[in-house]
Amino acid sequence: QNCYLHICSCFPCYYSHKAKKTLHQLKTNKNLYILQKLHQYFLLSLFPKICVVTPRKRERERAMAKLLMWFLGVFFVLTKLVDSYEFEDFFYNKTEGAFLESVYGASAAAPPPLVIGLTIIHGAAARGAVCLDGTLPGYHIHRGYGSGANSWLIQLEGGGWCNSVRSCVYRKKTRRGSSNYMEKQIPFVGILSNRAEENPDFYNWNRVKVRYCDGASFTGDSEDKAAGLQYRGKRIYQAAMEELMSKGMRHAKQALLSGCSAGGLASIMHCDDFSNLLPHTKVKCLSDAGLFIDANDVSGGHAIRDFFGGVVKTQGLQNTLPRTCTNHLDATSCFFPQNLIGNIRTPLFLLNTAYDSWQLQESLAPHTADPHGLWHDCTLNNERCSPSQIQFLQGFRIHMLNTVKRFAASRQNGLFINSCFAHCQSERQDTWFSDNSPTINNKPIALAVGDWYFDRSGVKAIDCAYPCDRTCHNLVFK
Repeated sequence: QNCYLHICSCFPCYYSHKAKKTLHQLKTNKNLYILQKLHQYFLLSLFPKICVVTPRKRERERAMAKLLMWFLGVFFVLTKLVDSYEFEDFFYNKTEGAFLESVYGASAAAPPPLVIGLTIIHGAAARGAVCLDGTLPGYHIHRGYGSGANSWLIQLEGGGWCNSVRSCVYRKKTRRGSSNYMEKQIPFVGILSNRAEENPDFYNWNRVKVRYCDGASFTGDSEDKAAGLQYRGKRIYQAAMEELMSKGMRHAKQALLSGCSAGGLASIMHCDDFSNLLPHTKVKCLSDAGLFIDANDVSGGHAIRDFFGGVVKTQGLQNTLPRTCTNHLDATSCFFPQNLIGNIRTPLFLLNTAYDSWQLQESLAPHTADPHGLWHDCTLNNERCSPSQIQFLQGFRIHMLNTVKRFAASRQNGLFINSCFAHCQSERQDTWFSDNSPTINNKPIALAVGDWYFDRSGVKAIDCAYPCDRTCHNLVFK
């Protein structure tokens, strides 16, 4: 008992000079008692001779100490993994489903969305176009009809990146790295919706979602045999396009290549390739939340550049990124859209928020740049940001606007940058087109993209700075 009191004296507890009273109080509060025992085993593992105990009790204590140290080791590894950028799934899981409905107040009376099954690309095996784990890639397709029968909208799925062998090994056991774990059916909403009242310009087109399972925005073409990893994103893109061409896309009169987040970056990377594939078709591209900015983080470091550098190095992207960029810049710089958009010949529309939620959490104020958590509340809820933090974010917005100045000067390009704390606005019905969807100059996103695609008007919409826009659907994380 005296030994136990000595061990627990360096940890908050119900301390008493009388051992029996102390143990009684500890056991009365079971949670505290368990915590104290864990603490005791932990100290025992570090200082095994701190007490004199019987051989049998010592053996039992040592076994418990080893078990605890094993548990702590596993917990540490998992924590390091979850903290890393490659787990954008963590971000996506927080922004999907019922949580967003509660945030945005989605109507319970809304009709259920169209659900489309997964199609595996069996022909991909012949060209070595496989996911990280070697499984075949896939896509979801809903056929067009009427005036949209010969029009095609291709959406490249997003979902982060893996920037190391370790993170890619983990990723290949998820839907972002293996078709074995992909959902067999997904809802088609937002820009993929089949209802005119939800998707006024593209509802009756052939609409396709190409699944993302390579971890590098459909750009890699290498492998790591020792780790059992296939980095074949570029081949996956090519195999998907080849399959869709055989299903009628070769006869398309109109086509739009789109994507969100990592898929938005991919739509920029492959924009001209897509246009070259359809030389007699009206082709344009849309990048939603894909404008990742090479900016300093809150500590003055370069968190996002370091991370993208890991993606490039791990998958050997220096050999597959656009030559128009790599012939004068390093490969990591050529993974940033700001260094690519100036060389794209095909009309391109950039849809982005000036205070992108993902970039705020994972590029500007990740844990590595904010170890004391000073930005924690701000990254979860914009209303909790301090005046100095808002000032920093206003600087980020200005940086983003300066980045697209030359791009916006081209008449063929489109722009919609609103001052919201959001991510992937074309994929959400409430942000794409609804009764209260975000607007700039009273024009919602869906109509802005439609006006630009069909040449009804030029669109270069840039919102006023936060907090002037009251139409935003800002993401709030629990």
